[in-house]
Amino acid sequence: MKWISADQHDLVPASHEDPRSPGVLKRVLAGREDFQAGHVQMLNWAVLPGLSSFQPHYHEDMQEIFVIISGSVEMTVSGESRRLNSGDAVLVDPEEIHVMRNLLETEAEYLVFGVSSGKDGRTINVNSNGSC
Repeated sequence: MKWISADQHDLVPASHEDPRSPGVLKRVLAGREDFQAGHVQMLNWAVLPGLSSFQPHYHEDMQEIFVIISGSVEMTVSGESRRLNSGDAVLVDPEEIHVMRNLLETEAEYLVFGVSSGKDGRTINVNSNGSC
């Protein structure tokens, strides 16, 4: 996994901009080297209701990239937990068990991208004790 805190990445001019007077700035959260080889399988805008969580699970061949849009969540990946807020992200590699829990009573919104290696792997739900 790779944890990404938005406040640890500076805004820089986009590559197509004049660096002396940029029209748009970007915050590079992850680069080409951070993603597995494959193809984008999905892009979802997701809503996690207040104080809820999704089922712990892993993907056999898909890397997932979560970007928090609003709210405050706790993401646990392979036993390591972090609080993520708006602008933060995490890259979850294949076979890493992950779960997200909304820490607030209001909805949390996030984008999730899936990058598949093309091996037609399954999604495996696991119990809270770590068994399938």
